[in-house]
Amino acid sequence: MSDNTYTPPNVWKWEPGNGGKFANINRPIAGPTHDKALPVGKHSLQLYSLATPNGVKVTVMLEELLEQGIKDAEYDAHLIQIGEGDQFSSGFVEVNPNSKIPALMDHSTQPPQRVFESGAILLYLAEKFNAFLPTNPMKRTECLSWLFWQMGSAPMLGGGFGHFYAYAPEKYQYPIDRYTMEVKRQLDVLDRHLAENRFMAGDEYTIADMTIHPWYGALVKNRVYEAAEFLEAHTYKNLLRWTEEIDERPAVKRGRMVNRTWGEPSEQLHERHDTSDFTLKTQDKLTGDK
Repeated sequence: MSDNTYTPPNVWKWEPGNGGKFANINRPIAGPTHDKALPVGKHSLQLYSLATPNGVKVTVMLEELLEQGIKDAEYDAHLIQIGEGDQFSSGFVEVNPNSKIPALMDHSTQPPQRVFESGAILLYLAEKFNAFLPTNPMKRTECLSWLFWQMGSAPMLGGGFGHFYAYAPEKYQYPIDRYTMEVKRQLDVLDRHLAENRFMAGDEYTIADMTIHPWYGALVKNRVYEAAEFLEAHTYKNLLRWTEEIDERPAVKRGRMVNRTWGEPSEQLHERHDTSDFTLKTQDKLTGDK
């Protein structure tokens, strides 16, 4: 353990710049920092996002709906650069007062409906299009239980483990041990469940899979935090089997590309406004990168 100790003051005061990699966008108050309207494309569904695990949930859902032939699920995906503070624009705050991606506007309703929080967006789209949510009451309840399991568990993975293992300015054993223990417990929960189930809600692929896969599938495949070896991800055989099956879905492959600004240029589609964009407007096509 470190010899350094911290005694909290009677009243906490914010010190800008304190907080590691994302300190420049962290602040203890809500609301916009600048006036800027959001762009609006040609489709009813307007998504404002970035290809973080939470953003990928929604782009995968939209691509899965399109894969099912649901034409009304066509959408425009606008890039929100959270590292540059786009989420604090007045336009974005109107869609999501919490200033987090993803955020969705549905212009097919009057007045247009805003939806924020990734789990709420998945549930909204599932109910709107009657897809990827079981109609059987028992299976529906199982699906929603796992949907909300992820929403409650992911902060321990992202804000807890991910922050202290990958992003904190200094490494401290206590928080890393604390959150590693919890994340490994969560991985074991998933692995045990998937030993007896093909998908999270049984034999049917649902929004429960779409919400868990971008976080925990990415974790065991070393796509977030580069922690697969540290967590002994190879030992979670059932979780890996499930992850690899979902990885191969065409809509998942497309959804992971949308609003992505890192990695191979051929896997980056900064904005998505038409199905043809996957062929014509990935970064390698736009910049000539190989």
